[in-house]
Amino acid sequence: MDSVLVLIAAPGSGAIGPELVEALRDLGGGAPHWLAEGEACEVEAFARIPEFLIELRKVPVDAAVVSIHNRRKRLLLADMDSTMIQQECIDELGVVAGVGDHIKAVTAKAMRGELDFEGALRERVALLKDLPASVVEDVLQKRITYMPGGRVLVQTMRANGAYAALVSGGFTAFTGPVAWHLGFDENRANLLEVANGALTGRVVPPILGQAAKRSALFEISARLGLSPQDALCVGDGANDLAMLSEAGMGVALHAKPNVQESSLIRINHADLTALLYLQGYRKAQIATG
Repeated sequence: MDSVLVLIAAPGSGAIGPELVEALRDLGGGAPHWLAEGEACEVEAFARIPEFLIELRKVPVDAAVVSIHNRRKRLLLADMDSTMIQQECIDELGVVAGVGDHIKAVTAKAMRGELDFEGALRERVALLKDLPASVVEDVLQKRITYMPGGRVLVQTMRANGAYAALVSGGFTAFTGPVAWHLGFDENRANLLEVANGALTGRVVPPILGQAAKRSALFEISARLGLSPQDALCVGDGANDLAMLSEAGMGVALHAKPNVQESSLIRINHADLTALLYLQGYRKAQIATG
């Protein structure tokens, strides 16, 4: 056995039930090994997986074929916006600045890969000029919520010897507090320029975008004496694609269509706990938060 098919249900759905298990067996799959009863299981990869995936379209269940070799990763690199948190920080700043709709539209195009990331970032940040720098803390406290499963993902992997880095095309003013809250070892992002207590509308160069995320994967791996194949990377936008494609396990989480099309592992129903099940962790082995 070189690989397994991992099934992960949407939280609370109970979607991996007797009917699905029966369909699995009818198509040549073996008895499932439960990682979490009713929530996540795995079965040895079998020839008729494509037919079974058609059955899965009817239920809120994610599926991925995962190699059993080097399965538990020793490095986690995660995007922040719409991945570890449920919002895009620059969009939330835009709402406060009164230009939310315009910034959200540009963000959506950039994340779909329709705009150059660096140019789109500069355009959006320019609209934040003269916004008090103190508003960042207000946004953090009142407008930012965490993606379910994020803290247990980081804590479980770190408890098993992995290193965790938050690598974002957003801003250090947000990644610092978010990384601290979730337990990341380090964080990297862009720096908003501030003068006289207000945002200047500029980003301090260099800008961290798609190439920088890929470089972070290689740099951090080498520093730790690891390979990119030892890494699990997760993200949702076009600027994550290079990082996802180079990692041993690249996961598109609730991602934009172009990212899903380019990714072998797609999680559309489950939360971040799914990344632990993909690595073969059982529910009893997951940190409680």
